Amino acid sequence: MRRLFLPLLAWFALSGAAEPAPNLVPDVSAREVQIRTSFSGAQLLLFGAILYPGGEAPEEPAEIAVVLRGPAEPLLIRQKKKIAGIWMNADSHRFRSVPGFYAVASSAPLDTLIDERTAAIYELGLEHLQLSPGPGADAATIRAFEEGLVERRTREGLYADYPEGVEISDEVLYRARIPIPSRVPVGTYTAETFLISGGRVLAVATREIEIGKSGFERMVALAAQRRPFLYGLAAIAVSLFLGWFAAFVFSRRN
Repeated sequence: MRRLFLPLLAWFALSGAAEPAPNLVPDVSAREVQIRTSFSGAQLLLFGAILYPGGEAPEEPAEIAVVLRGPAEPLLIRQKKKIAGIWMNADSHRFRSVPGFYAVASSAPLDTLIDERTAAIYELGLEHLQLSPGPGADAATIRAFEEGLVERRTREGLYADYPEGVEISDEVLYRARIPIPSRVPVGTYTAETFLISGGRVLAVATREIEIGKSGFERMVALAAQRRPFLYGLAAIAVSLFLGWFAAFVFSRRN
């Protein structure tokens, strides 16, 4: 639904413009990223060109923002508090749509390019992520959980903001490098490019990227999905064997 909504917004913006808007020609350095045992992270290059009507850039050329977003999933957030000297789960809240990865890079700080309303519509910036909170809590509580979630994933390298992470050459070519951490979730990612000028989003272009496991990791992941019962039994058997083997080695040394 969101993929249809953004192009419609861009179309309405174009229909109200006095002159034809420029177009985007985006691409990514890799359409597939394979996670193996030795995977320690990667860098994804998002690049492309701005095609201006008539082939010439205006006096005030447009700016670029790119967003790399991972697959969304529901998530239950728990808050721990120290009660009687013991850390316990005191409160929790469920969000219906939390992206597993989110990184935004722009040619200039976003607050200098667009206003709060436009940033909220296009979810540009960590503070404008729409996490679809569930019912049962007041606005202040939800905001506190949202801030805690964003802060934690930022520390883990899963959420990031690069306010000057896009380079524009000759007012036409652009590129941005976004780091991919080793613990990145697998799935279908979207790389969105936004063309911004005069506080408005003139064009939006999207590319998809697949991040998945390969080799032994892929075999284990598929087994867990297709045969969860047998996978659980195998995991228990392996744990028992490792425990017995460790006890055996320790007894031999003594």
